[in-house]
Amino acid sequence: MASERFLTLADVAEILNISASQTYALVRSGDLQGIQIGGRNQWRVERSKLEEYIEQAYRRTAANLNELPTTMPSDA
Repeated sequence: MASERFLTLADVAEILNISASQTYALVRSGDLQGIQIGGRNQWRVERSKLEEYIEQAYRRTAANLNELPTTMPSDA
């Protein structure tokens, strides 16, 4: 699997440690770019697109962390 250009949704799910249905939802929403092959709902994700998605996820996470308070709120 390391040298394959295209990954199945099952491969992507395994790499991201998420369910197949979560992977399908990412592709269907456009958050993760994929292509549909044939007419039987066969999806493939190019390895480079998966790497781009992961990099974007890191950037989103860093931006969200910057918006969080640096201290825990106290219970009044």
